[in-house]
Amino acid sequence: MTAIVGPRPTTTAHGTERPVPPWASITAHAIPLLLLPQCLWRLPFAFGFEMGLDVDGAIPSLWVSVPYVFGLSLITEGLALLSFGLVRGWGEVAPAWLPFIGGKRIAPSAAIIPATLGGLGATVFWAPVLLSWFGVGDAAPFSSDGWRTLAHLCIAPGMLWGPLVLVLTYAYYTRRRPAKHHGHSGGSVAA
Repeated sequence: MTAIVGPRPTTTAHGTERPVPPWASITAHAIPLLLLPQCLWRLPFAFGFEMGLDVDGAIPSLWVSVPYVFGLSLITEGLALLSFGLVRGWGEVAPAWLPFIGGKRIAPSAAIIPATLGGLGATVFWAPVLLSWFGVGDAAPFSSDGWRTLAHLCIAPGMLWGPLVLVLTYAYYTRRRPAKHHGHSGGSVAA
C-alpha cells in the first residue's frame, strides 16, 4: 500500500516530521544544477550542430531532433527535481491537491524503492561513459581536445546524479524509519 489514511503532523521548516540534515537539503538543491550543464550542452544537437563529435550519419529532421533533445533535457531536469521529495514534506504526505491520495501519509517504501532504482539506474547508465574516458571501452570521437574537454566538463557533474540520489535515499530512509523505543525511559529517540 503506498499511502495510509490520515495526514501526519509536520514539525520542521521543510514540512517533514523529523528534521532534514542541512547537507541533504543542499544535495537535493545541487542535483538539478549538476545536470544543467549537460542539458544545455546537448541543446545544439537539436539543430544539427554536433559539438565537435566526429560522427558519420544522417542528421535527423528538425521535426524529430528539436522535440527529442528539448524533451530529453526537460525530462532530465524534471526527474532531478524529484529529489526534493526526499527532503520535503511532500515526500512524506501527498499534497492535498492530488486526487485520491491528497493529504495522506506516503509509505516510506513508495519513495525509497523508486529513488533507489533511479539512483542505481543513473549510476549504471553513466558508468560506461566514465570508464571510456579512462580508456576502458570505446570513447566518443571528438574533432579536437578542446571539444572533448568541453564535453567532459559539461557531462561529468551529471554523473554524480545517481550516487547523490542514493545518498539522499539513505538519508530519507534513516529519517523515516520508526523511532527506537527504550523501555526504561518510555521516550523515543529519532533515528
